[in-house]
Amino acid sequence: MLGSGLSTQVGAATAALAFPVIGPAGVVAIRQWVAAVVLLAVGRPRFRSFTARQWRLVLSLAAVFATMNLTLYTSIDRVGLGLAVTLEFLGPLAVALAGSRRKIDLYCALAAAPAVVVLTRPQASTDYLGIGLGLVAAACWACYILLNRAMGRELPGVQGSGAAAAVSGLAYVPIGIVMLVRHPPTLATISYALAAGVLSSAVPFLMDVLALRRGPAQFFGVFMSVNPVLAALVGLVMLGQHLDGLAWAAIAAIVAANAVAASTGWRRGRLRGGSSPAVRRSSRRALRADDPTIRKGCGDGESRSLRKQELGTACVRLRPSRR
Repeated sequence: MLGSGLSTQVGAATAALAFPVIGPAGVVAIRQWVAAVVLLAVGRPRFRSFTARQWRLVLSLAAVFATMNLTLYTSIDRVGLGLAVTLEFLGPLAVALAGSRRKIDLYCALAAAPAVVVLTRPQASTDYLGIGLGLVAAACWACYILLNRAMGRELPGVQGSGAAAAVSGLAYVPIGIVMLVRHPPTLATISYALAAGVLSSAVPFLMDVLALRRGPAQFFGVFMSVNPVLAALVGLVMLGQHLDGLAWAAIAAIVAANAVAASTGWRRGRLRGGSSPAVRRSSRRALRADDPTIRKGCGDGESRSLRKQELGTACVRLRPSRR
């Protein structure tokens, strides 16, 4: 789990090293291409069998992929890795708290709200565009959770994620070509962008599968809440981005709120009975079809929001599985 989180944040920091040459859009294009190759190979989506409803979900998730990564990387370029990733984590926290009437969730919201104000500290020199893009990335992550919940009921394994990654990668082909032609990259820049795609997509996916075979899913969900701390540490070591004491305290408050919301949300999901009948039927069909992606456990390397907040609602727990 620690390796997965560190790989994701080191990948983001490595991507930032390529920003001065090809910009966030160029890096995101290359990362999307890498993610598409990885998730297509793992998910092996059966495009011809998709229904109109399934295609709508795939296209919506592809749009979320494209927007989330671009806004996050642009935010990292403007406000730094630690702040951008912390703001993005408000997305899954908002989903966990939405509609809740438990006092503990109210306390989480009360702890997170002032922490965000302290972290951003609005003033004349504040980069409001960078903060706004971080919040857009958070909204995209919340949409990602909800779409993956619906996708889990419609498609077994990671077929939906693989198809969405492929569509998103195709959409970035003209963007990537324009950026690379206008800003010819060096060999080092291309290496940084490719490394970012591998470290932020392929490696976390593999490590997550291995981690969930060896430990309880709820611990995985809570542990992933420390990603903002890992991001701040990686930003300090690799990019020289320093945060003061107040910023660290705010990050700690948001991480604590996220961890509590994730753990209580998982318990509520277990009390409600876990996966839906539709999910169980689709997973059993995939097992009968000898689908190796289900046997390994479903997931996707682009982000881990669903595994954090909705571990029990989108796929049967096999050995244990996730979503």
